[in-house]
Amino acid sequence: MKKLLLSLLSGLLFAISWPTYGFPLFLFFAFIPLLLIEKELREQKVKRSILLILGYAYLSFFIFNAVTTWWLYYATPFGMYFAVLTNSLLMSLIFVLYHILAKKISQKLSLWMIVCLWIGFEKFHLNWEFSWPWLNLGNGFSEYYKWIQWYEYTGTFGGTLWIWIVNILFFYVIINFYKYHTKKAFIKSILLPISIIIIGIFGSLYMYYNTNTLENKIKVIVLQPNIDPYSEKYNTTNYGMAQKLIELAKEKLDSSVTFVIAPETTLSKPVLLNSFNKTKEYNILNTFVLLNSNISFLSGITFYDRYPASKTPNTTANFFRNSKSWYNSYNSAFFLRANKKFETYHKSKLVVGVEHIPYRNIVSPLLGGYMIDLGGSVSTLTSQKNRKVFSNNKNTIAPIICYESVYGEYVTDYVKKGADFLSIITNDGWWSTSQGHKQHLSIARLRAIENRRSIARSANTGVSALINQKGDIEQFIPYGETGSLKGMISTNTATTFYTDQGDYIFRIAMLVLVLVLLTSFTKRKQRL
Repeated sequence: MKKLLLSLLSGLLFAISWPTYGFPLFLFFAFIPLLLIEKELREQKVKRSILLILGYAYLSFFIFNAVTTWWLYYATPFGMYFAVLTNSLLMSLIFVLYHILAKKISQKLSLWMIVCLWIGFEKFHLNWEFSWPWLNLGNGFSEYYKWIQWYEYTGTFGGTLWIWIVNILFFYVIINFYKYHTKKAFIKSILLPISIIIIGIFGSLYMYYNTNTLENKIKVIVLQPNIDPYSEKYNTTNYGMAQKLIELAKEKLDSSVTFVIAPETTLSKPVLLNSFNKTKEYNILNTFVLLNSNISFLSGITFYDRYPASKTPNTTANFFRNSKSWYNSYNSAFFLRANKKFETYHKSKLVVGVEHIPYRNIVSPLLGGYMIDLGGSVSTLTSQKNRKVFSNNKNTIAPIICYESVYGEYVTDYVKKGADFLSIITNDGWWSTSQGHKQHLSIARLRAIENRRSIARSANTGVSALINQKGDIEQFIPYGETGSLKGMISTNTATTFYTDQGDYIFRIAMLVLVLVLLTSFTKRKQRL
């Protein structure tokens, strides 16, 4: 019963710490109940201990995942069940691996290993085909962003490491208290983890209040058309949407505005990629830009290209059964400037199940070549290998599309390409008024801090916002409202340590993991 209560406690501590309603201080204690369960099972040499630790850990992480990401149900019930159940299992397996290793090596070494293993798991979750990094621990501070201004040096893995180190130190506080039962030992051991929390927070606060937003500013407009993605969006013509976007932009337009930004897939009716400049929607938008030659226009669109069945398809091609031809579909951004050819970028971090079938070469034969419709899209999308930025010759904008904004090192590639500010174009209406759209907005703050880049965020149903380089939301349009937002944002051409080095904490963690394994293996061999 005690272990069950500890398991429940761990899950609840994670759940009540998570954005946007939670208090992240609880993250510094959330692993301790599970560590205590594992220690007791290992020391008592309980039979079937692997299954028991899997069960207790799974219960904890199931509570964590279900409470914080249940809102996926609005877009895809199957996707929600799959994400919650699978992610809970993956997290639990890290604890199982730790339990197995802790039986063979010292506890101190094994605790070093679980930190490295967890960091490795989070990095893996950023890159494999079932990628779902929403609950990576470093994201947990997104609402308390003033605590983690040092993410410009570490990225979110710095937050993950911070959480783990403090959890382990408090774990030792509890062990030592039960071992020695002395007040002096307790006070002495508790000072270190408390000091690490205080130094992390107050060091960050010092950075926050001593970091000035840069004086190089530009004026932008972000649009929020507020089109219901379920009942209205895909029943509206692209020409009609283009007219609406122009009307919204004109509400705030003046000669000092340099960029107008519209949401993801605003033009939702698929357009043949090479024929976009022949469409009515292109003509009306291009005319608007020509009449206001000071502006550049960025928006989301659905593109496709098509080729005969006789040609060999790529791995993301879909098949037109009626016309017996292949096509590639894209969730794209397009960029218009006066008297210039339009430019495009194709979203390349795709939502699993909705925009992308993982390991399609294996799954497709099982599905008979048919795409599963899980909401939002009815074909698997094609991405592009490299990031792309758009420039008006004075400033350079990063066209980050929706889910891409959750990936820290991925976003640095836009900055390395020269982006002096970031745009995020998204459609968060799939999740209704739940925590989904709130968490997505909150996570955007981390990208601003990591790269010290302002963000202009255009969301179909909201929340559209202007975020400064320190993560402050300076202006916003509330969820569910139609409108446009005009404001000044700072630009920056300098790069941060994290922008330059990326997820170096992961690389160090993998090196430490190898060294620990080699050390433990050598010691075991010497004993034999």
